[in-house]
Amino acid sequence: MATRGRAPIILASSLVLLAAPAAFAAPPETPPPPAEPEPEPEPEPEPSADDDDAPTVSAEDLLRMQRRLDALESEVEHLRGELDDARDAQAEPEPEPESAPKPAPKPKPKPGPLSVGSVRDGQRAPDYADGFHFGSYGRVVAAGDARGRPGRDADIVGRGSRFDESTYAELELRREDHWEQTGAYTRVVATVAVRHPIFHYNGDFEAAIALRNLYIEELDLGLKGLSFWAGSRMYRGDDIYVLDWWPLDNLNTIGGGAGYQFKGGSFIKVHAGVNQPTTSFYRQLVARPLPLNQPGETDVAILDRQQILTSYKIGHVFDIGESGGGVKLVGYGETHHVRAGQRELSGESREFEEVPADNGYVAGGELSLFTGKRSTHLNLWVRHAWDLAAYGEFARPFQLAPDATTKGARELVVALGGNYEVSFFGVMMGAYFRRFRNASPDLDVHDLNEGIVLVRPQFWFGKVAGAAIEGSYQAQQRAVFPGLEDDTSGPLFSSLWRVGVMPFWAPAGRGSYARPHIRAWYMVTIRDEGARSLYALDDVFSVRPVDHLIGFGAEWWFGSTSYFRD
Repeated sequence: MATRGRAPIILASSLVLLAAPAAFAAPPETPPPPAEPEPEPEPEPEPSADDDDAPTVSAEDLLRMQRRLDALESEVEHLRGELDDARDAQAEPEPEPESAPKPAPKPKPKPGPLSVGSVRDGQRAPDYADGFHFGSYGRVVAAGDARGRPGRDADIVGRGSRFDESTYAELELRREDHWEQTGAYTRVVATVAVRHPIFHYNGDFEAAIALRNLYIEELDLGLKGLSFWAGSRMYRGDDIYVLDWWPLDNLNTIGGGAGYQFKGGSFIKVHAGVNQPTTSFYRQLVARPLPLNQPGETDVAILDRQQILTSYKIGHVFDIGESGGGVKLVGYGETHHVRAGQRELSGESREFEEVPADNGYVAGGELSLFTGKRSTHLNLWVRHAWDLAAYGEFARPFQLAPDATTKGARELVVALGGNYEVSFFGVMMGAYFRRFRNASPDLDVHDLNEGIVLVRPQFWFGKVAGAAIEGSYQAQQRAVFPGLEDDTSGPLFSSLWRVGVMPFWAPAGRGSYARPHIRAWYMVTIRDEGARSLYALDDVFSVRPVDHLIGFGAEWWFGSTSYFRD
């Protein structure tokens, strides 16, 4: 191919060299008049600045030179035409072999991974990234009360300080994929949880294990912003970290759900699922003889009903400025429902009673303010539950109404949580008020009001260490508490104060939510007489007005869907 490519050029050059002398020697069409022999030209002197004389050329010389130039130009045009013909005839393009591979088309750029709360095409989406991923939340605690007893939760309200929480860990494995054919994302999640006591504490080669997540979720299948999920999962929104609590929505359910993220910040989510807490309200097992006159007995479910839960969430995020801050408004609702059944009465009479159907409802909302800088935010929640929903998703309803339903039970929760950070200083806080009344018309020990205010300022020393100081006030009022003999006391009021300090080492640097932490802590609890009366006789908490807690441990979280926020 290289030799053939040079052939036209070599041919053209040879023609020019052969034709040039002929062009100069060829007689002109009109013979010029005879001319005298030209003397040899003398060398022209080099011009100088002092010499103004220029060489002179005669008119005959100019005419002769012009004729030669015209003849050369004519010959060059003729040779150019022959060169073009030779190139067309000899330099035909070589056909490409049929088996030559065609260049592969450039692949379409694959959408990059979405980050938590990120926006694509005006829509927010959770984080997806191809491949297998491992995530975890965990805390390991070694603590005691300074008198040789193990550490123990000393709060008198349902949601108190995290200082005296026990060992707990979640291990999560998930698979995330982007499917180019459909443009959809999928996530398969399996989360196993282990709680205290663990082997290194009691020496028992057993563990308290729970399966917290086992589900598949997809996004953008058929419609951008549309998501579906099915399986078993923790299904919840924003929390109050210092109280380890999700005040508005914290469901553990087997079922499925759907959601849509609108352009501009609006979103909607719906869900339905089932559960069956291990209580006699949902299930009754009775021994019955084996069939076909076989010896022995087996358990038969006389009452066997599930609770059907649905939830509904709608909200909008208003972006403010370009710093990532904004306002989030959320409306939330739930329904709880169990079907009617029958229960066998006690004794061997094989008599049965009807168990009525029951229902419950939740309505609530959330207002969130956030700046987008160092996790600074403030959240306010209001939640009101009626009838079956007032008892919670796993609790056994008690103190029922005269018709054996939960009608009349109610729960009101108002909660506040937030975090503020600037430079080397931060402060976290959590507070709530809860009012609960069961379905029984009469007040009893289970009807209560309770609340807590907790503040945790913290300081960072450089970027590797820090210290938190936590203080809380907790109070509880039980409606009517029966007294001894013929006495009946009025409402019981109890309260306590808790103050603690926690130095910590922070490999991840500054930040209230930066983990992991290796930490130590000390906390003192001061109880009044009412708080001590909440414990049984001879319980150390019933006799100690002041109690101490000393501990050491660690806390971490990374890459876990359990802590992705809506």
